[in-house]
Amino acid sequence: MQLTGVPRASTFPRMLRVKQQFGGPQLPDVAGSVQETLSNLELPVKPGQSVALTVGSRGVVNIDTVVRATVKYLQSLGAEPFIIPAMGSHGGGTAEGQAAVLAHYGVTEGSMGCPVKSTMDVVQIGEVLGLPIWLDSYAAEADWIGVINRVKPHTGFTGEIGSGMFKMMTIGMGKHRGAVQAHRANIRLGYETMITELGREMLKCARIAFGLGVVENGYDETALTRAFLPGDLEAGERELLRQAKAWMAKLPFDPIDLLIVDEMGKDISGSGMDTNVIGRHTTFFERPFTNPKITFIAVCGLTSNSYGNATGIGNADFTTRQLADAVNWEPTYINNLTACSPGGGKLPPVLDTAQDAIGVALACLGLDRIEDARVVRIKSTLHLTEVDVSEAFLSEMSKRDDLMPAGEAEPLAFAADGSLLPF
Repeated sequence: MQLTGVPRASTFPRMLRVKQQFGGPQLPDVAGSVQETLSNLELPVKPGQSVALTVGSRGVVNIDTVVRATVKYLQSLGAEPFIIPAMGSHGGGTAEGQAAVLAHYGVTEGSMGCPVKSTMDVVQIGEVLGLPIWLDSYAAEADWIGVINRVKPHTGFTGEIGSGMFKMMTIGMGKHRGAVQAHRANIRLGYETMITELGREMLKCARIAFGLGVVENGYDETALTRAFLPGDLEAGERELLRQAKAWMAKLPFDPIDLLIVDEMGKDISGSGMDTNVIGRHTTFFERPFTNPKITFIAVCGLTSNSYGNATGIGNADFTTRQLADAVNWEPTYINNLTACSPGGGKLPPVLDTAQDAIGVALACLGLDRIEDARVVRIKSTLHLTEVDVSEAFLSEMSKRDDLMPAGEAEPLAFAADGSLLPF
């Protein structure tokens, strides 16, 4: 809305594009790496046996390549792999919705060369901490299960186990029922205890043949793949998480007065905006993140691949009418309430345009001079190689060898309709 009585900045900072340098290798042959790491294991899989492969809902780079390579390797052993969606309540909490999520990532029966079996039905296979262990019914019927997932820091807490194979076993493989139960248990147990203990019990009770972890570098590229037998899976995931933290992309400065995010979405992060990047989460029962310190966040758009799921919008301070109109509240609420995180679905003040939202945010900083505002603009929390920074950072930039200017400083510019010009 226009909010004519609300002060807003009449001018905007001059912004300079910079390129960041991050650590971490890039795998030249992802499929080859997957097949090599699997071949290093003495898998228990025999010819003719079925293997359920888990695939999640996150935007994991090269996930189709990773899964297809796994399928081909198992088929070379004479096994009969098939794929199950392992994504808790995502995809609207329906079998059809979850299959559609996989199809969006290029994971279909035709492209993978094996069946995709999607159901929300689960069976109980064990119990720990007074909680039943739920498992996808197709996976429960298989001879073996292969757990595939990216390993990265979790968006709701800081720990030595994060978002990876253990989380997939405790939440993804339990479908909607398991996800609801696990997230409610988080409130009294905490994320790390719940994920660790339920994951260990799943390893005991389910016929897990292997875990395959994928780590990405700061450029959103596949950096390494590692496969583990069940007995080595926990230690292996912990090591992969340490590596993922070291290679993770970050914002170039801390503190920041205003972070402008062009777009958020479920294909960017499970929390819409990666909370490890923005230093905020809405998990009320976990310790808050302490850095980076960002006064205000203005998020301007929702990716089309989110299909209206605006989970994480509650971490923003300002947004636009364009984003608000794109929200589908049913999957947004299902996602947030399943995770016992209602704050993640709260809508911040909605302004007519990006220009209005940014102008109001700048005014709320209370600075005497707009040119002193420490402003950073990013396309998304997944794309941090090139970012725009205001001239207030110039003195700090001169002391950094990991930042390279990629142009001249220009005023933050908008289209005639008040939207940001494309990044």
